Amino acid sequence: MRPHRWLGALVVACCLLAGCGSSPNIGPTGKQTHLLTVAVGVDPDTLDPMRQTTTTVTNIVQMVVESLGRVDQTGKVQPNLATAWQESADAMTWTFTLRTGVTFSDRAPFDAAAVKANLDREMDPNNVCPSCSTLAKAVKSVDVIDPGHVRLTMAMPLAADVLLGLISLANFGMMSPKAIQKGTPQYAQQEQPVGTGPYMLKERVKGDHVTVARNPTYWGRRPVYDEQLFKTVPDTATREALVRSGQAQMVLLPPISDLPSLQKDPTVKVLLAASDRTIYFAMDTTDKTQPLLQNVQVRQALNYAVNRDAIIKSTLFGAAESMTAPMAPSIFGYCQVPNPYKYDPDQARSLLQRANASGLTISLVAPTGRYMQDWQAAQNVANDLRAVGVNVVGPRTLDWPSYIGTVVVPPVKASVDAHLLGYAPQYLDASTAMQVLDPGLIPPRGLATAYYDNPTVTGLIQKALVEPNRDARAQEYCDAEKQVW
Repeated sequence: MRPHRWLGALVVACCLLAGCGSSPNIGPTGKQTHLLTVAVGVDPDTLDPMRQTTTTVTNIVQMVVESLGRVDQTGKVQPNLATAWQESADAMTWTFTLRTGVTFSDRAPFDAAAVKANLDREMDPNNVCPSCSTLAKAVKSVDVIDPGHVRLTMAMPLAADVLLGLISLANFGMMSPKAIQKGTPQYAQQEQPVGTGPYMLKERVKGDHVTVARNPTYWGRRPVYDEQLFKTVPDTATREALVRSGQAQMVLLPPISDLPSLQKDPTVKVLLAASDRTIYFAMDTTDKTQPLLQNVQVRQALNYAVNRDAIIKSTLFGAAESMTAPMAPSIFGYCQVPNPYKYDPDQARSLLQRANASGLTISLVAPTGRYMQDWQAAQNVANDLRAVGVNVVGPRTLDWPSYIGTVVVPPVKASVDAHLLGYAPQYLDASTAMQVLDPGLIPPRGLATAYYDNPTVTGLIQKALVEPNRDARAQEYCDAEKQVW
């Protein structure tokens, strides 16, 4: 059953750089400072590592906090604040050896007690951590062995790739125990993270910028820049103008239509990379306002109605490809499903008629500036739906924090029929990509905002989470993807 995906997997991530050296700028006090200004499309909805759901926020937060592991450029987990780990033969115990000589920026020591304080907070069911539910369900206890070693005792085993990937997420970034003491408001939400990373949070002006300053006690390699400033600039053309004028040294997602001219401009450098992000519309499969969306034929009709290839060509300028599975091909567990949707407006009209849904009305929302041509693509989708007789309200748009507050909500609080989101796993494993289809991760526990609930798919996902054999895991995910699609 195909639940809710309409657009395509973005295969290009783009950033633009100018003035790439570390030449000094003049700061607001008149002093010379090595400042890197990065123009980003959205304002962070939170700076609490465990609460964040957005790669833009991750990019900022990971300047300040670090996790036990880190994901390298190949997608593999490498040591970070943990220098080694050992899994027991029955997979029910994990022992982590911690890096010595590390302190938080408030001078508190990083040790096993700090790890326990962080993991207990992140896995606390009363706290909001959308990416923590899988580990929280699997871990029975976190125990301090000695200052340099911590043990996870499992309530259920997890595949090694899954567990190590999870403890490498920014959501499990380590903060000073002083900053997250239980019984204080910061235990539930800490908007001024204090970590072990190369930078410290200096300033946040909501709606405008976040500034981080170099951490003088950082244990690792000294960062090049004294400060980094992440400037919120929703409009892509304005972001491009900032880097061309030298007011920013880096922008994420410049106007994709300008890519050919940017690549010819000797004053800037364009970085293109394959992406693991998928962009999709999530339809409310439990919709009480528009109960027709609970009908699989209606959801299939909406999929047939959208001309993905035309959107990719005219709106995304070829920087995407149509999805052939619920995840990007670069992710372990990807499996191309048979008979992917083709643009067929006649079939869409026929399915709507059979489902007694002619004249269907649905509401759409989409962000602006978060993803490549996001609102523009949503407008194309709305027009395609209108062409087959669907009455579309929207697409309405909101600033990013308000948008997340509107769409990442429990079913009883859902106020729109379909919303555009992107998902880019922090590590290349299907266990992350399939989270949006796991009913156990419906908000507030996670990011399954289509509220999809298929017992067959859920069983395959849960089986793959604990399966130690990689080939068997891949097949279980493949079976789940075919069922979804």
